Amino acid sequence: MTTHSMSIAAGEGVIDRFPAMDWKEFGTALLNATPNGVAVFNTGFGAVISNSIARDRLGIYPGSLMETTCPSLYPHARKAMSGPLAGVNIKKRGHSFTALMSPVLHRTQAIGILCLFEDITAMEQIAGRLARVEELSMELDTIIDSSNDGLWICDGDGVVLRINPASEELTGVSAADMVGKPMQYLVENEIIDQSVTLKVLETRKKASIIQKTRTGKRLFLTGTPVFDNRGRLFRVVVNERDITEISHLQERLRENVELKAGYQRDLLEKQIEENESRNIIAKSDNYRRIVQKAVKLGEVDSSVLILGESGVGKGVLADLIHRYSARADHPMIRINCGSIPETLVESELFGYVKGAFTGARKQGKPGKFELADKGIIFLDEIAELPLASQVKLLKFLEDGVITRVGDTRSKQVDARIIAATNRDLKSMIAKKRFRSDLYYRLNVIPLKVPPLRERRDCLVPLLNHYLGRFCAKYDKPKIHLSADILDALAAYPYPGNVREMINICERMAVMSQAGEISFRDLPAGVQEHTDAGDAISLDMAQGLTLKEMVADLEKRILTAALREHGTQTLAARALGLNQSTIARKLKKYQI
Repeated sequence: MTTHSMSIAAGEGVIDRFPAMDWKEFGTALLNATPNGVAVFNTGFGAVISNSIARDRLGIYPGSLMETTCPSLYPHARKAMSGPLAGVNIKKRGHSFTALMSPVLHRTQAIGILCLFEDITAMEQIAGRLARVEELSMELDTIIDSSNDGLWICDGDGVVLRINPASEELTGVSAADMVGKPMQYLVENEIIDQSVTLKVLETRKKASIIQKTRTGKRLFLTGTPVFDNRGRLFRVVVNERDITEISHLQERLRENVELKAGYQRDLLEKQIEENESRNIIAKSDNYRRIVQKAVKLGEVDSSVLILGESGVGKGVLADLIHRYSARADHPMIRINCGSIPETLVESELFGYVKGAFTGARKQGKPGKFELADKGIIFLDEIAELPLASQVKLLKFLEDGVITRVGDTRSKQVDARIIAATNRDLKSMIAKKRFRSDLYYRLNVIPLKVPPLRERRDCLVPLLNHYLGRFCAKYDKPKIHLSADILDALAAYPYPGNVREMINICERMAVMSQAGEISFRDLPAGVQEHTDAGDAISLDMAQGLTLKEMVADLEKRILTAALREHGTQTLAARALGLNQSTIARKLKKYQI
């Protein structure tokens, strides 16, 4: 070999050829080619040789002392003079190294130390991450196993991967028996009645169900899908919570609610009984609800709009609201807006000052609103209020301030507004006869009163109540209404509602003789309506009296009505009778 080139033989030929260089250059290149740091120290522990890694990362240059550059290595190096020493760890310039030291022997004498430094920084980082992963895994295991809620973890195919101890206790199943089994298998074999996991796999969304276990517990299950970075659903985590006690509490709560509702019904019954002595009879469900709502409206201070046909008793409900309100100790001022001349409406409502107009009192006069301070003002027939007065009423509803006619000063008044009308206010708004802003201000809590014809269960009690009152008033014996009279009164539609019914009761009381009323004593309208309903052709049968023919006709009508409508209630409604009358007649004719 020459100093300019050399070859390395392997087998039968030359496999490589190095470029021409001297041995010193070759040795340097060889040292720098190794991925580890290499340094050689003499017996005085001064650096003789170092490759680029040893220089750049450890600061070991030829001539530098180990005690200065690597002080933590120095104590071990002295031991290495007598034999190889491995596994010495040092840190330098942000890197971690493990050092292998071995003596350099010339013949049998140690003339220095060879040090190989392996950079283990990346390995330490990986080890640190692994340690953190293990720590997190341990924490996760601790959380899962110590959770009071049951936890099931399944893979993206619905196969059980893990069940925590709480779930074993809740469901009565063993994790050892369940892990590795698909959820579909558990459902098909009735181990569980349904699976929220399968629902999540189907919808790819969070889902919840209530499941009953074999131990009799009720569990609330929430399944949550877990997606990887590619959007693949690869886990389903199911949380189980025992709601058995909650269900029992809900049952008890429902019982308490029903009990409270019962108490409220009893209270309402007592209120209604009290109201009956004050001319309120609420036997029909729809009117009973209206009365109950009116009582509740007494507890608040909002404006109320009472809607209903003329004569349904809107003023009576206004009285009821006042009676149960916090303003009951203060007056309720009634105003019939339709009975005041248009020119006097504002002065009546808001008052006037001295000299406001011709004929005004010298000392002025307070309006109805001022008189109702701290109380309630009931505006009946509100639809008849002129547009100019509607503007002032709207202003009062907005700020509670009124101004007397002819005055420049305003006055604060605390009065609650209850309005009533039998008109269609929305239709009037469309015709520019009523302000829409006032309508919506008044219509905070509407109270729609059904007409008497829609309160059939109230009719007989109302008749008895007012008949008793008028009989007492006119010192007449108590009236006993016959079935025919009751049928006629029940069939009548009462277009004038309760007011008309009261007038009929007064007439019957006046016309009664010894506590009896005949059909001819009824108003003509009632008689005519009853006769008009008798539109069936008669087959004049030979040998039958009029009474027998009437009975036969009634029997045929009842039979046809039952056949047509199916029930006594529907038949009674179709014939304009009450159900008790139908039942009595069916029994009479053995139908």
